[in-house]
Amino acid sequence: MSCTAWPLTDEQMEVVKLCKTFAENEIRPRGREVDEADIVIPVDIFAKAAAVGITDFMIPETYGGGGFTDVFTQCLVQEELCWGDPGIGNLICSGGFFADPIMVLGTEAQKRRWLTPLTGPDAPLTALATTEPGAGSDAASIVTTATRVDGGYHLDGQKSWISNAGAAELYVIFAKTDKTKRSAGVTAFVVKNGTPGMSFGEPMRKMGQRAIVCREIFLDHVFVPDADRLGEEGEGFYGLMGTFDISRVVLGAAALGAARAAYEYALDYARTRTQFGVRIIEHQAVAFRLADMATRIESARLLVHRAARVIDEGGSATGLAAMAKLTASETAAFVTHAAVQTLGGWGYSREYPVEQWMRDVTLEEIEEGTSDIMRLVIARHLT
Repeated sequence: MSCTAWPLTDEQMEVVKLCKTFAENEIRPRGREVDEADIVIPVDIFAKAAAVGITDFMIPETYGGGGFTDVFTQCLVQEELCWGDPGIGNLICSGGFFADPIMVLGTEAQKRRWLTPLTGPDAPLTALATTEPGAGSDAASIVTTATRVDGGYHLDGQKSWISNAGAAELYVIFAKTDKTKRSAGVTAFVVKNGTPGMSFGEPMRKMGQRAIVCREIFLDHVFVPDADRLGEEGEGFYGLMGTFDISRVVLGAAALGAARAAYEYALDYARTRTQFGVRIIEHQAVAFRLADMATRIESARLLVHRAARVIDEGGSATGLAAMAKLTASETAAFVTHAAVQTLGGWGYSREYPVEQWMRDVTLEEIEEGTSDIMRLVIARHLT
């Protein structure tokens, strides 16, 4: 189980224990199988997680969820689940990414309408659709439009790399209600799968985290009624930035889970295998590598948890969130690569999970802002 500089409540310790057990018994045994399947969502594991309350732990109790709305607890949970498998862990918690902009921008009626169905054993898959072929981290440059018509809007455009697209029942989609503006023209809408004019591309073939299937979304005069707009026109970017601060910190925790898994696997291997007549861990180079792995993980976790606590206390955390994601994701890249080196030829073999984890964590350096973008965000907050 992960460590933290902050004491945990009894409730937090229970939910972390639940997630750790679920990761050991349900997630870790299926990681390789799901990776080999490539473009098949493990809906059975998602359903099992929903049945024990893991998929909705972050939803307020008012709407039927677990009530752990603080980012700190979300990080604790995400690390444990992604210790089992990064892709499956992120899939299980994907409802939180859909729920965050609704919590920020939605009315009370909208929250009850769209958050309540996410709770319980029959919770559906959901999706957040921001990225476009020409707009990734720069969300203000999206070109998907929302044109005012009688009673609502017509959405037109294309989204790319959308997790759960096609399989999700509900989508938060960001579009421009005013094409002459950048961030001030972005508005958020909730769209149900099956709405006329909404279609999906073929599943994208990915390097890792294959438990989450990504597709393009095509929007051709998709009608969205006024009641399904989140907030006022032009408020979508505000809701998205709040979501980004949270999601970047939580994804940092996901990266830590994979890093911890790789470190523990390499440590166990080094303790039990021999080379030149001695245990591998007795070779100074290996011992020093493992020391670096452990140190980087603990340092990154402190930063992730600090960013989470600042958000929970109502502080401004955009720069700190970027630091947390940057540090944790690059730590995961270093640690998984080091694990492969520690196992030598076996680390490069698909018979062992470390090569998969090395592929999986590459995504954490890209999604919700690449490492280059994170450095840019940090630099802007230094001035």
